[in-house]
Amino acid sequence: MADEKSGGLSFHPMDQFIVEPLFGDGPVHWYTPTNVTLWMFFTVLAIAALMVLGSRGRAIVPSRSQSVAELAYGFVYKMVEDVAGKEGAKFFPYIFTLFLFIIFANFLGLIPTAFTTTSHIAVTVVLALGVFLTVTIVGFVKNGAGFLGLFWVSAAPLALRPILAVIEIISYFVRPVSHSIRLAGNMMAGHAVIKVFAGFAAVTAIAPVSILAVTAIYGLEVLVSAIQAYVFTILTCVYLKDALHPHH
Repeated sequence: MADEKSGGLSFHPMDQFIVEPLFGDGPVHWYTPTNVTLWMFFTVLAIAALMVLGSRGRAIVPSRSQSVAELAYGFVYKMVEDVAGKEGAKFFPYIFTLFLFIIFANFLGLIPTAFTTTSHIAVTVVLALGVFLTVTIVGFVKNGAGFLGLFWVSAAPLALRPILAVIEIISYFVRPVSHSIRLAGNMMAGHAVIKVFAGFAAVTAIAPVSILAVTAIYGLEVLVSAIQAYVFTILTCVYLKDALHPHH
């Protein structure tokens, strides 16, 4: 926006990510309803509307909402089956829930004045830690100590195996970090860029260029929102495959 006092321009693209209480101006505690809480509620509501209300008729000739629900269901189920195998299909409800939450949160965040919950590391790290703990527990429950074979590269020369084992262990524990930062970073960066170009729309001389840039970046963000949900989900499937088949 234009800064009238200084005569220049002042952009605050990161203000859109500030967590604020819904009621009053007091401090934010863990139990305080915030804008994050509100938009997470809208995300769950939108998912319920599509999957429960939209497909409850289960007509032979599906409605638009039923078609979208069935398409999403089939897409994620095939992904789980192709990557994690038939054995991984039992985890489909969990993975499908992750996919729906992320993609709906991403798309709802594109609504003007909305809050993008997946742009906050506090949200994405909970999702990533959930995947990490699930995969680790499943790996040990199914394979016992054999799950540790995931870190032992038997195809490598014997002298290199201990070094590679250390690298594999570090890589394994870095998974939730990269898993969460990738999603939050991409969503935050895209929205910040949109806000910057939108701020230039106040300058008459470059307003047309700014509007074109915002339109192009907004279209790109729609694509990124879908891709990031896909990437998060398929990585979850890959990690699950490692837990189910650590020696493969």
